[in-house]
Amino acid sequence: MTSESVRKTRWGIFASIAIALLTVGGVLRAGILPLPGGQATGHSVPLKFDRNPAPVNLGNFPNGYASVIDPALPAVVNIESTKVVKQQNNFPGFFNQPFFQQFFGPQFQPQQPQSEREESLGSGVIVNPDGYIITNNHVIDGAQNIQVFTQSRQQYTAKLIGTDPQTDIAVLKIDATDLPTLTLGDSNNLRVGDVVFAIGNPLDIGQTATMGIVSATRRALGGEIEHYENFIQTDAAINHGNSGGALIDLHGDLIGINTAIATENGGNEGIGFAIPINMAVNIFNQIVEHGKVVRGYLGVHIEPVSPAMAKAFGLSQFGGALVADVSADGPAAKAGLQRGDIIEDLNGHAILDSEELMVEISEMAPGSIAHLTIFRNHQTIQKDVTLGTLPNIGKGESATGAGPGAALQGMEVQSLTPDIRQQLNLPSDIQGVVVSNVDPSSAAAVAGIQQGDVIEEVNHKPVHTMDEYQAAASGIGDQPALLLIYRNGMTVYLVVQPQ
Repeated sequence: MTSESVRKTRWGIFASIAIALLTVGGVLRAGILPLPGGQATGHSVPLKFDRNPAPVNLGNFPNGYASVIDPALPAVVNIESTKVVKQQNNFPGFFNQPFFQQFFGPQFQPQQPQSEREESLGSGVIVNPDGYIITNNHVIDGAQNIQVFTQSRQQYTAKLIGTDPQTDIAVLKIDATDLPTLTLGDSNNLRVGDVVFAIGNPLDIGQTATMGIVSATRRALGGEIEHYENFIQTDAAINHGNSGGALIDLHGDLIGINTAIATENGGNEGIGFAIPINMAVNIFNQIVEHGKVVRGYLGVHIEPVSPAMAKAFGLSQFGGALVADVSADGPAAKAGLQRGDIIEDLNGHAILDSEELMVEISEMAPGSIAHLTIFRNHQTIQKDVTLGTLPNIGKGESATGAGPGAALQGMEVQSLTPDIRQQLNLPSDIQGVVVSNVDPSSAAAVAGIQQGDVIEEVNHKPVHTMDEYQAAASGIGDQPALLLIYRNGMTVYLVVQPQ
């Protein structure tokens, strides 16, 4: 890795603290090898579980924790992935300006963007002796070549079996047998204060183990890291490069996959996040057996219940998930859920907040029954909902309400209110939803969609409300989207091709 290497792949902001995914990246010019294609196996892969671990007496470790850590080290691997990226043109259209061309002439053509190879380093955990590895999606995202290095200095080219960006889990396979593995624990049994150890390859210095405690469980950060967040928080020292590495307990059982840190300066602040192994195993099994993740779908838009909101609704304490909208003809609508319902309990388990409900619904299989306890009009009622299948798995979607297909991701829309209609000076006969924001890197931006555009149709389906837009947009899948746009007194058709 060069001295110019950077220590992240992407960042988010949470409470004025940067949330950093824990890869180490570097950029260098070089050739590139193709990545062997991965695919679903069509059958389950056996994993080893520790279902009923005996209590651990800390007095059994008078000289330290080598007896726990040493057996785990060989099952944690280093991962190096590479992908080709193009340098962006920072001055689009500049060289075509008349002022520039009067000096250099119209025949001048600026140098085309060059391709470079971007290198990312992370960690992974062997969970099956035939070479199945769990890591983070962001460690191998977009990679054309993935190399795995074991503690015994063996090197393998990995196949990508599948990924789930929603939870930041990826599954790799290397061509080997009789590999050391980690036994899987039960992350649901973790308690704040439990001793844990993080193992990985921080800062590319080599395999490293650190110690800490569980600082919090069921930690959600409002989607700052990934869509489905149910993190184990720990103060075990983890840094860039630990992504995909192991978080183990005093039994040596794998209880989490290290994913991110909260940091003000790019270094370790004692606030690390790991994906619970129970969630990771659910994703692993679906990827291995089916090549994709299928999630349950409730069909509601939900909001957290703040103390002020709880008081306004007549609740004695805040908590639960407020139903802000119900998708037309969705499972919740068919079961009789209404806007303003507060979901307090799912399958006998109290719902603390909206993000917890979203995660739990996502982990249920389509066709299963969600037994809901609902607070409505100062009364508690029961509703059973037969879950559907979450359409179009992709960034920006949830198990409670479907998001747009791939072509329309990165574009935000909102209802056409009287105030917005006045600001845009729209005729009274113009109906639709207005584009409030467009990600410059999205397919919508490439197609020419702009803030302030009014979407009147999606694939020839008229759009008058947000529900109609969502229904049309969620049915697109991976296909192009044909939009009828009203802009500056004119209607135009634009085709948005999924990236």
